[in-house]
Formats: sequence, structure tokens, C-alpha cells
Amino acid sequence: MIASPRGWFITGTDTGVGKTLSSSALLEALGQAGVRAIGMKPVASGAEPDAHGMLVNDDVARLQAASSIDAPASAICPYLFRLAIAPHLAAVAEGREIALEPILATYAALRQRADIVVVEGVGGFRVPLGPDFDTADLAQALDLPVILVVGMRLGCLNHALLTIEAIQARGLTLAGWIASSIDPDMLAAAANLDTLHRYIDAPLLGHVPYLPEPDANRQRVAAARHLDLGRLLGNPHHPPGTAYVTEHNAVAASPD
Repeated sequence: MIASPRGWFITGTDTGVGKTLSSSALLEALGQAGVRAIGMKPVASGAEPDAHGMLVNDDVARLQAASSIDAPASAICPYLFRLAIAPHLAAVAEGREIALEPILATYAALRQRADIVVVEGVGGFRVPLGPDFDTADLAQALDLPVILVVGMRLGCLNHALLTIEAIQARGLTLAGWIASSIDPDMLAAAANLDTLHRYIDAPLLGHVPYLPEPDANRQRVAAARHLDLGRLLGNPHHPPGTAYVTEHNAVAASPD
């Protein structure tokens, strides 16, 4: 049996590197393993009203669809803004202020319902959320192990290593990293991946290939096949049916 954590904080080397796909794929894999998991997006920028006038953000919708527990968008995303700009600027544009307390309250409520909460950050690791508050502060307050999504493109080596330094400087644990292929034409992609392997002292949890699948659900399921859930939970050679112990109960993984 494997003791599972309370959840993970998912960050990335930049914006647009595949955090949401990796987060939703992780939720998919956890759900397939019988773990009650839910996604959380503390802050999201860029939303359009639906037919009922409710604001919808694509990242939040993808996390909802991937979660094994149903919850309205407001229950997993306490701060949702219309403009697709830096969140602190989006908040100012709406005359609002992002505060830590509602985010922590949202996380605590989700923890009561789920075995694991997958918290997806916004942008990179140090995105301003207010005058003296950024996503690194949020990660510290949540005190969750961090998973780094590395967008595989030119510049990823520097971006990954600097981000890891920032994570460690905050006293946080790097649980692992995911290589996310976002540039199908990247030169020396395998050599870059090998370099990251040698420099990052944390397990590679998976290499999500470039997946130009227009259907978000099929894309998520495909990406989940490339994640090593056992390595993340502490058993790199777990067979189908391995039991994962959570605070709520012991749950058995269903065969692949």
C-alpha cells in the first residue's frame, strides 16, 4: 500500500506550456485508479459568458471535466476574471482584489470532499496576484508538494532550472516534473530532455507528446496514458490493482 499526499500544486515554466492538460491528465489517471480527486484553479483570467450569462473559463472547465467529484466552477475557482491578462491587472480592471484567505478556504472545503486536490497555478511560478502577493506565496501557504510542467521548446532548460531554484528557495518539495511537448518542430528535443534528466533531482512523471486533438476529453485521456502515477505516489513499479491509502479510505486502482 502507498500513502498518498493531500494533493499537488502544479506550476509551469511559463504560461501556455501545458499546465491544464497535465493537471487534467493527472486527474484522469487518479480517477482511473479509483482515487477521489478534484481540480482547483485559484485564479483564472480570460472568461466568456455562456448562454445563461455565467462566466466560463476553459481551464476551469477542463479541470471540472477531469475531476472524479462534481463541483460548480465557483467551488473550485474563487477568482475568475473576464480579461485574459495578468491576474493582478485583471483584478484591478474589475475593481477587485485577490486575497489569500478565500483561496485557502476553497482549498479546505475541497479537501473535505476529496482524497486529493490538484491545484493548478496561473502562468509561471512567480506571477503577481497583488501588490505584495504572488503565486509563489500561494504555493507556500498551501504547503503542497510541487509538480513542474516544463514546456519543451527553445529556452526550456534555463526556464526549468530557474523555476526549480525558486521552488526550492521557498522551502517547497519538488515532487516531480512533466515534460510537455508544445513545439512539434523543436530541434534536439531528445537531447534537451536528456539534459533536463541530468540536471533535475526529481522524478520525471511523464512525457506528454504534442497532442493536436481538438476534443478536450480525448486529449486528456490520451495524455493520461503518458503519466507514471505510481512514480508520483512513491512506487515506480506499481501493478494494476495496487491499493492507494488516503485519509478517507483505501481505494484500489482499476486495471489499465
